[in-house]
Amino acid sequence: MSTSAVLNLVDTEEKSMDESTNTAAVSEVKQSFSAEDFQAIEQKILRAVEIVRREREARAAAEAEAASLREQLDALIGASNETQTQLTALNQERDVVRSRVEKLMRQMDELI
Repeated sequence: MSTSAVLNLVDTEEKSMDESTNTAAVSEVKQSFSAEDFQAIEQKILRAVEIVRREREARAAAEAEAASLREQLDALIGASNETQTQLTALNQERDVVRSRVEKLMRQMDELI
């Protein structure tokens, strides 16, 4: 028998042994899990799914609230800017009126 034939035979035997070992391992695992084990695992999975669902809902609600708060903030910033502009205009108008009143007071002082 040639060397390559021997190697092929060895490979075939190893594959056969691996398959039978895998089959035996799967069979052993199936036997080691009872219905209670599967129910316990199923319950854990269902709880995990429920937790993920609630977290996604909470995240969506938080994102919606954040978007709403951003809109409110933008509106308040706009109102603040407008108020600041109006305040600046009123301050300038006050200064103009003050200077007019001071001028009129000086004129009155000159007349008296």
